[in-house]
Amino acid sequence: MDRGLAVILTAVAGGLIALQAPINAGLGKATGSLPAAFVSFLIGTVALAAIVVLSGNAGGIGSTFDVSWYYLLGGLLGALYVANALVAVTAIGAGGVAAATITGQLAASVAIDRLGLFGLDQVALSPARVLGVGLLLAGTVLVIR
Repeated sequence: MDRGLAVILTAVAGGLIALQAPINAGLGKATGSLPAAFVSFLIGTVALAAIVVLSGNAGGIGSTFDVSWYYLLGGLLGALYVANALVAVTAIGAGGVAAATITGQLAASVAIDRLGLFGLDQVALSPARVLGVGLLLAGTVLVIR
C-alpha cells in the first residue's frame, strides 16, 4: 500500500475510533459499562467473522496457535481499552479519551520501536521522537483541562 494512502486511511480510522467511546458510553447508559463493552466486542466479532469469510481468508485461522502466546493478547488488550474508555469518557470526555489514548499509544510505540519488540526493527530514540511524545502529552493536558 502506498504510504500516503496508508496515512490517510489510518487517520480516517482514527477518526472513527473517536466515535467509539461516546457511542459505547451511550449504549452503557442503557446496559451498564461492562455489558456495553461485551455487546461492542460481540458485534465487532460478528463483523470480523463475516469479513474473514467473505475475503476467503478463513483458512488462516488454523495457524492461530502456531505463534508465541503473547501474539494472542490483542483481543484482551482491545477489551481492556474499550472497558476503560466506557468509564473514562464520562470523566474526561471523548476528546480527553482520544488524546490520552493517542499519547499512550505513541509513548508505548516509541518504546517498542526502541527495544525492537515483537520482531520489529529497532528504531533509535531521537530528540525529535521524544519531543513528539512530549508535545502530545502537553496537548493531552490542554484537552483535558
